Amino acid sequence: MNLLEIRNLHVSVEDRPVLQGIDLAVPAGEMHVIMGPNGSGKSTLVQTLAGSEAYTVREGQVLFAGEDLLALKTEERAQRGLFLAFQYPVEIPGLGNALFLRTIVNAIRKTRGLPEWDALDFLSRSRSALEQMDMKPELLERSVNQGFSGGEKKRNEILQMRLLEPRLALLDETDSGLDIDALRTVARGIESMRDSQRSFLLVTHYQRMLDHLRPDRIHVLIQGRIVQSGDADLARMLEKRGYDWLLREQRA
Repeated sequence: MNLLEIRNLHVSVEDRPVLQGIDLAVPAGEMHVIMGPNGSGKSTLVQTLAGSEAYTVREGQVLFAGEDLLALKTEERAQRGLFLAFQYPVEIPGLGNALFLRTIVNAIRKTRGLPEWDALDFLSRSRSALEQMDMKPELLERSVNQGFSGGEKKRNEILQMRLLEPRLALLDETDSGLDIDALRTVARGIESMRDSQRSFLLVTHYQRMLDHLRPDRIHVLIQGRIVQSGDADLARMLEKRGYDWLLREQRA
């Protein structure tokens, strides 16, 4: 069963076409990776799926667990189990990280008919997640992402994902700005969430992230279109050959 189905998706930004006919199916339990040169539309794709108002859908259909995703508001998409890890996580001065995490977790639990976590529940459950992400407990006491290093911000995104337990995780260049140790930690946090019902759509430029993951399919996005799909060997080929050969094929 496909958890996510994208059919002939066309998206523009300020009347400029970016995505020009995306067709993609992500079965439940699979990890699919989007690669491609800068400006090809990778971030546009995941931002559109998450419901960003900066992007305008001109044509196409997106189904999430059989439901019309494009008809849902951003918060409704999150309630259905969609999660987006940002390429550039924002700082929110004055909002404590612990309060933020507990609030969003309880909002999701409420929509699922589950009991909310009190402060003790949250501290107990977040402690093990913090340990797995190699994060210091004092990061919960700071404002969201304020004063965090680049690696801490990315780990905090995966911490959110672990606590929210989404059905579909959209990860937008989660590996950017990470050193080797942080990369391994983030990849380990992602892999630990794999199960037969949860799917991932991961945007990345580099093979180094995929060395620590088990992607099911690789898709290459160029000029707003998926021009090539394959298994993990495709990513290794791109690492060696770059995108020029695909660009030449597109121009031919």
